[in-house]
Amino acid sequence: MDLREKAAQLPAAPGVYLYKDEHGKVLYVGKAVNLRARVRSYFTEDKLADAKTGSLLAEARSIDYILVDNEREALALENNLIKEYQPRFNVLLRDDKTFPYIRLTAEPFPRVYVTRRLVKDGSTYFGPFLPASLAWKLLNLIHRLFRVPSCKVDLTRNHPQPCLQYHIQRCLGPCVRGLTTPEAYAQAVGDMKLFLHGRLKDLTAELTQRMQQASDELRFEEAAALRDLIGAVEQMEDRQKMDTAGGEDADVFGYYAEPPLVAVNVFHIRRGRVIDRRDYYWEDQTEFHPPDFLASLLKQLYLGQPHIPALIHVPVDFEDREPLQQILSEQRGRKVEIHSPQRGAKKALLDLAQTNAKHCFDQRFRVLKPATKAVQEALQDLLSLPEAPRRIECFDISHTQGQETVASLVVWEDGRMKKSDYRKFILREVAGVDDFASMREVVTRRYSRVQREGLRMPDLVLIDGGVGHLHAAAEALEGLGVINQPVAAIAKREELIYVLGQEQEPVRLDRFSPVLHLIQTVRDEAHRFALTFHRQRRSKSSLGQKPRARKSKA
Repeated sequence: MDLREKAAQLPAAPGVYLYKDEHGKVLYVGKAVNLRARVRSYFTEDKLADAKTGSLLAEARSIDYILVDNEREALALENNLIKEYQPRFNVLLRDDKTFPYIRLTAEPFPRVYVTRRLVKDGSTYFGPFLPASLAWKLLNLIHRLFRVPSCKVDLTRNHPQPCLQYHIQRCLGPCVRGLTTPEAYAQAVGDMKLFLHGRLKDLTAELTQRMQQASDELRFEEAAALRDLIGAVEQMEDRQKMDTAGGEDADVFGYYAEPPLVAVNVFHIRRGRVIDRRDYYWEDQTEFHPPDFLASLLKQLYLGQPHIPALIHVPVDFEDREPLQQILSEQRGRKVEIHSPQRGAKKALLDLAQTNAKHCFDQRFRVLKPATKAVQEALQDLLSLPEAPRRIECFDISHTQGQETVASLVVWEDGRMKKSDYRKFILREVAGVDDFASMREVVTRRYSRVQREGLRMPDLVLIDGGVGHLHAAAEALEGLGVINQPVAAIAKREELIYVLGQEQEPVRLDRFSPVLHLIQTVRDEAHRFALTFHRQRRSKSSLGQKPRARKSKA
């Protein structure tokens, strides 16, 4: 039975249909109010003349379907299946970067981190935060006000002494026995939760009661600390009152396309002000149809997400607008409207989003080199770094089956490679093939010297390798008492970037990304420098010359 005959046998009811290839792999997912009518329409002359449809039908060998009760259920199921199967004939949101959240871990002594991915691991998530920098500002406030840490220290074992964060009063010191108690730590976490939930009045009342009790019991130092905390919270409360005065929440979409390349720009308006902008890119939209494209994009962006604005403005109307509005309204608990403004201030915002989409398209696909500062800020955002990196130090290991093992250190600083700071290492402590041990040795040697000479640590330590190399470098730093040092690794084949503390959610950048180009440039330079040194050592060894073991300037 061919596909046309199978389509004629589908039920005339709402549901989702799936085109599959000969191996059962899902090629395309669609939804319909009438499955039979929608799927049969693929075999009309107009549809068959469409390049995308023709390619789909040439590869498809079967049609599967799932019945639902109504169009809204079909729309929601279609979105879930697209995210599950990632069919290549659907519009896929490949740069699916979400807004940051603050994650409170489910540990005996919970810690807080900034993350962009929600994982069902028992942690509590607060957010999302717009703009993205707000999450980092709040994390800094949490360290300063409540002293709940974000470190990577193993809290299951006792440590002999606390780190610098404890001494500058940004951590309660749960890593050292006797510095805090489970009760005191739990109280600080409870205060932090009230703060993040926005219950500032309740927090102020709780802190005031504890301050009075501490004063009555002559614990004046604790009372003074609580007094200062109350003052900081009251300032936040006043600022919150000012920020919530009027305005609307809306997202405004604009696009620019030269198929198969497409750029989309989104303005996020909160309380009547544009506070952030996001952009997305596609390279595979051979047949670009704006209504279908935007409908698919909105579903992937908003269905199942915790934050939905009251208004969504798009440049063109689309078929699924009304059922999508209903689902999003139910999900939000309040009315959500999707509009295509034709005049006035909202149309001007749409035009502005379109202009920005064109500019983003040119920057991405016409290979315009962005400013160093812009790349640094983008790198900070993508890797969740505390500040835009000015100095990156990158390590690589080179050997031939464990022989003549050497390592390199290269430095990128303020937009260029700083060759005067490059270093070579001859590894002596590792026998045979053990890249992880080699990485531990070279990182230990480098940063023990940095400590001895009182030099500044880099803003980012970059490792050429995968998660194992990343953890080896982290172990070396922890052995030196260096914590909260941003460390990342880039794996060669997949070009995935693993950030210490976020290994389960690696960063994948598309090949046009200036940030990826920067990281690749630094990584490739470290590889070149290590390989050149290794070849020099191997060449001298093969000629019977004893290589000079010059002491490395770590």
